[in-house]
Amino acid sequence: MAYGFLDIATTPSVHAAQVANGSAGLYDKAGAHRRFDRFGPDEQAFIAARDSFYMASVSETGWPYVQHRGGPAGFVKLIDDRTLAFPDFRGNRQYISLGNTNANDRVALIMMDYPRRARMKLYAHVEVRELADDPALAERLMLPGYRAIPERAFLLHLEAFDWNCPQHITPRFTESEIAAAVAPLQTRLAELEAENRALREQLAATKGPA
Repeated sequence: MAYGFLDIATTPSVHAAQVANGSAGLYDKAGAHRRFDRFGPDEQAFIAARDSFYMASVSETGWPYVQHRGGPAGFVKLIDDRTLAFPDFRGNRQYISLGNTNANDRVALIMMDYPRRARMKLYAHVEVRELADDPALAERLMLPGYRAIPERAFLLHLEAFDWNCPQHITPRFTESEIAAAVAPLQTRLAELEAENRALREQLAATKGPA
């Protein structure tokens, strides 16, 4: 496997586009010293911190469908270095991704870290598993305190992944990330307000009654 992700993505028409635009062969040696079919420590840490991703499937008519999936940070679980799992929460009851993957189990995912401008993309095969049939998996996917209702589990069997460059990724921050960033400022502000109150009280005591 020279470069797993592009080995899959580079179809004859893609190769023709690369030739036409002068990039054919550009990545031939890019993956020579790496494996792109196993999640290493960097990928595992990245996945564990995610609170959402985008998943594309393809219908029987050939139309792609992209769906956003989200939950608390860490709702995507690493089962092993080639398998991910996440709960399929009840949503609008259209079941488009479920239907598509029942007919064609191949999906493509993009996982984003907007603050750090990092992006990982991957190809995988979906296995749908009923939670009642796998209590151990159901227990592993539990999210205490999260009110969404999981209807089933999606297992993603990795085929290949790759990292994208940070170009054109606009940094964005979640409410919790902003709260963590401003917490030191809020602490310092509270300290200054307390110090200001103490100084005003000392000044009033020095002046005595009016």
